[in-house]
Amino acid sequence: MEDFDETLFIVWRSNLNVLVGSPGGAARLARMMNFSPTFMKLIVAGQRDFNEEFVRGIELVTGLPPHWMDERRSLDEIPPDVMRAIDEETPMAVFRGTAHPAPKRSVLRGPEPLLSQTEATRRVADQAQQQAEANRRDLVFRKNRDLLSQDLRRLERQLGLLQVDSMQPKVDELMTSDRMSEAAKADLAGRLEQIDKHVKLLHQHVEKLVILLSSPDEPDSGE
Repeated sequence: MEDFDETLFIVWRSNLNVLVGSPGGAARLARMMNFSPTFMKLIVAGQRDFNEEFVRGIELVTGLPPHWMDERRSLDEIPPDVMRAIDEETPMAVFRGTAHPAPKRSVLRGPEPLLSQTEATRRVADQAQQQAEANRRDLVFRKNRDLLSQDLRRLERQLGLLQVDSMQPKVDELMTSDRMSEAAKADLAGRLEQIDKHVKLLHQHVEKLVILLSSPDEPDSGE
């Protein structure tokens, strides 16, 4: 059956029984519509379904008003000229349609996945996600390492500009001057010595960090 109201279909079948009346009426209506009498009798008996095109064809062939079949009718509501047309098998028009209802559209569903298949799929998806996360962390690590290496090389160049030795001639002149106290001279010499040591120590730390960051990515065995 087509997608119409089931209640309307029941009304159509009831009106069809009223319209054909006696068993002979089904055969006469069948010939008017160019159908097999046997097929029409099966429809009237409720053993075959039909479509709306068939109902509109009955109205057209017998001369019934449009949609006359859509309301439940009784025998005395059939127009006289319609009764005469059926009795005399004189169709008002030629019906070239069909009574067969359109097949129902099947709803195809794929097979339900087995539990093992679902778990396997989930496991593969989890592994792929973990691998993607590991790759992301690796990229972030390499990027930060390269950026830090660039910063250290920049710092190394800046430390190279700190030349304490070039200050020594000026320090010597101040040390021979009588305008500085002995305590101030000692403080000056001591602090310059500490600056020189710290600059050299910074150079060493920077060099070791550069070597550390340029080594292969090998985690400790304890990790």
